[in-house]
Amino acid sequence: MKQRSRNMSERAAVRTYIKKFYKVLESQDTEAARIAFEAACSKIDRSAQKGLQHKNKAARLKSRMNAHLKELATTDD
Repeated sequence: MKQRSRNMSERAAVRTYIKKFYKVLESQDTEAARIAFEAACSKIDRSAQKGLQHKNKAARLKSRMNAHLKELATTDD
């Protein structure tokens, strides 16, 4: 039971980091979005390494976030 609650907490933290990234993305601030992206990627990678989510899901999440970040960067120019 203790491990399950720890895992649930860790999964929730990953989702929170992802939501923070998308929230910053809406503000159109490229530098802040890049920082939020790096933090979210780090959290996602750690959760995949621990086995909380599949490595392919982690890669998919990061890929989608990176695509949004690149889109924001190109619109800034």
